Amino acid sequence: MPRDNSEQPSTDATSVIEIRDLHKSYGALEVLKGVDLVAPRGHVVSLIGSSGSGKSTLLRCANLLEESQQGDIRFEGEPIKWKGHGLNRHPADRAQVTRIRTNLSMVFQQFNLWSHMTILQNVMEAPVTVLGRDKAEVEEKAREYLAKVGIGDKCDVWPAQLSGGQQQRAAIARALCMEPKALLFDEPTSALDPELEQEVVKVIKDLAAEGRTMIIVTHDMRMAHDVSDHVVFLHQGLIEEEGAPAELFGNPKSERLKQFLSHSQPV
Repeated sequence: MPRDNSEQPSTDATSVIEIRDLHKSYGALEVLKGVDLVAPRGHVVSLIGSSGSGKSTLLRCANLLEESQQGDIRFEGEPIKWKGHGLNRHPADRAQVTRIRTNLSMVFQQFNLWSHMTILQNVMEAPVTVLGRDKAEVEEKAREYLAKVGIGDKCDVWPAQLSGGQQQRAAIARALCMEPKALLFDEPTSALDPELEQEVVKVIKDLAAEGRTMIIVTHDMRMAHDVSDHVVFLHQGLIEEEGAPAELFGNPKSERLKQFLSHSQPV
């Protein structure tokens, strides 16, 4: 069932991430052409659209993995400080960037697990080395999160010994172990076959039910429908249509969105 929350995203201090008029170019190629995005605390926002529409770029800009050329980004009301203009614009405060990134855990399409570490070591690494947390406390938390995503019995195995679905669930446990303010998912199921995909979808649905703040770039329309509070349809670097999932999927207004949904799996 879809989440029963049709409110439009707010712009007050309860927003974890707020983006206004964001522009992103790669040289002469403008990928984002003035995009607004708000992720209120405890809400799930899904980004959908065709390949090349700017979904993943927007997510990476939100996490400051990509540098944008124009627009404002705020994290829990705090604006990112910039220096320079246009293609020469960069974050002005590297310490601010590091602090914000540690509060925005990202889960990628490719699992990005370290092959030379066990699953438990993978999950523990960042909280211990980046955040300086106590190793024993982190291990306890890491085991809890691995159990939470259904692979608590895989702590001592190597990534190569796991299926793709199990590796992605380990990557989600690793993100959770940072205890972030928001989780960012970039096509978390697109590298998986349908059976393994459902293992990961279940974990994401469980996290949504807990009220975690999440932004999800996804090709899975059913998941976007079921877990989201708000869905954003991007087309050629602009927001073509957005709204509550029941309205956006059930009564699309844009011809481009109607065409996109006609070629997607039904919800």
